[in-house]
Amino acid sequence: MLHDRVLVKISPEDGERRSSGGIVIPATAQVAKRLAWGDVLGVGGHVRNVKVGDRVLFNPEDQLEVEVQAQTYTVMRERDIHAVATEQTDQGTGLYL
Repeated sequence: MLHDRVLVKISPEDGERRSSGGIVIPATAQVAKRLAWGDVLGVGGHVRNVKVGDRVLFNPEDQLEVEVQAQTYTVMRERDIHAVATEQTDQGTGLYL
């Protein structure tokens, strides 16, 4: 990846989901815009806050898709990432997803 670009694989569990009452909601149902979680597979040299292996939250509708060896990936700028999930932080603030 070059510059501030990030290569992400959308998590497979973002398809079907269940409501709190147990009703299955198909992936094709459009209730509102949904952000998606994905795993970072590559980062450019100018990316500062994301590293390979991180789990990130982003809007998949505003991104570019690329197919490599029959697998679909998303390419985006680092600034288009809304959040990075982590189990613990280095700063110790306790504010993390």
